Amino acid sequence: MPILVPAKGDAFDFRLHAVFNWTAQNMTYEELRFRAERYLGWAAGIVRERAVDLAREHEPHRSHDLERALNGRLGGQRWPREGAVPFFSVLIRVSPDERVRERLRPYWEDRIRLECDHELQKIRATQADELTRRWCAVLQGLEDDPVTSHAARLTGEQFAEVFRRYVEERRGSVPDLVKLLREAVRGHGDLGMGPSEYTEAWDAALRTYERQHGLSERVN
Repeated sequence: MPILVPAKGDAFDFRLHAVFNWTAQNMTYEELRFRAERYLGWAAGIVRERAVDLAREHEPHRSHDLERALNGRLGGQRWPREGAVPFFSVLIRVSPDERVRERLRPYWEDRIRLECDHELQKIRATQADELTRRWCAVLQGLEDDPVTSHAARLTGEQFAEVFRRYVEERRGSVPDLVKLLREAVRGHGDLGMGPSEYTEAWDAALRTYERQHGLSERVN
């Protein structure tokens, strides 16, 4: 049974759970056990006597503070202090009144939820940063290798959709640009300008763009 001692204000009790360590010399285990059980009430009385005044200095919800204070006061001591009878030392665990526990529950539920939400946001931020870096790497590589849609599978459905739209938009602009380049080359040829530096530059640009984007149609 726990040992009850009043908290500050005397409206609530602390519950002390004492773990006694009995020691004796020149005594069998059975005799030591018999005497420990016989003296258990006396031992609990000593603990309560030592704890009452200290407990009244602590607020009802400060059970951990009281536990540290009690073990600091009782640790290293033994009772009885002299004689050949078995003596004990004690370790105390303290819990608050059940009514206090119920009042503390909403506070701890809110705190746990806030801490979990905070940790979740940190994880999401880390993942978003990693995903952004991967997007940048893939999109930068698109200039040299537009056939990279397989990379979308690496980062989930959201990235796949964004990446698909990006690739479609870029590829949609390729035919228009190729058409413009071809018309420029053909137009200068129709005018009989010959292989001028201007025409050669456009022709080189066209062939490079076609090669990069897998367009093999030759310019006539």
